[in-house]
Amino acid sequence: MRYVQLRAFHQVAISGGFSRAAEALFLTQPAISDQVRKLEEEYDVLLFNRNKKQVTLTTQGQRLLEITHRMFETEQQALELLTESRALRSGTLRIVADAAHHLLHILGAFRARYPGVQVSLRSGNTETVISSLYSYEADIGVLGEMPAGRDFEMLKLNSTPIIAFVSADHPLSGRKSLTLGQLAQEPLVMRERGSKTRKKLEDLAMASNVELKPAIEAEGREAVREIVASGAGVGFVSAAEFGHDSRLVPIVIDAPETLMDEALICLRERSGGKLVRAFLDMARSMSGD
Repeated sequence: MRYVQLRAFHQVAISGGFSRAAEALFLTQPAISDQVRKLEEEYDVLLFNRNKKQVTLTTQGQRLLEITHRMFETEQQALELLTESRALRSGTLRIVADAAHHLLHILGAFRARYPGVQVSLRSGNTETVISSLYSYEADIGVLGEMPAGRDFEMLKLNSTPIIAFVSADHPLSGRKSLTLGQLAQEPLVMRERGSKTRKKLEDLAMASNVELKPAIEAEGREAVREIVASGAGVGFVSAAEFGHDSRLVPIVIDAPETLMDEALICLRERSGGKLVRAFLDMARSMSGD
């Protein structure tokens, strides 16, 4: 087994094809194909299912990818250790968040201290955050519920209740609170399945023998906000994420309080990376933990 063979396999697996892997490694496609073929022949295994349109991992390939993820991450950490001062002057920190505003104050302070570091920020629900961390497509996640298990290092940012909200000209805009039964009579605008806010709200309703059925299902918090602002129905969000929008009015849910925890998380095995550690340390110092 040779390093170049594992590197070729790993790049094909994460790129989804031989051509893209060749481009990433600045090699020709035949060279990449040859390295993977030799690896498969030497150990008499099939690592990829190949057809004309796509390349997918076999079961053995998926197991090997889990190992090479750790292998190349360890290599990256070794490189960061040897080039520590350079790592904090350059490089990219990839963050995926279910709500970016929870870390805006941390981002500002981080960029002020490490102006040479590029920060990539994208949005996603809880499932997207966790899968992105496991697949090494993100370094740090921000999500609305701290996952169980010991795979992650976590830093709690805040806990706030779930509230309802309507447009400022909605007939319910003058109400201070609504019961779950009253909400069930209204057209509801809810996040996609996989959203922890929706899951917690539905669990609360079920415990109260109330069924909350969405009239409109929208992907992403901003989509829900814009639909509700148009007057199309009642939306739900954690109080910390409601923000300030003159078009919208918050309404307390008259039910047992259901809190949304917002946390920074990263894979424990990657928490030693210089950029990840610098960001977590700064977040911890700003949160007072």
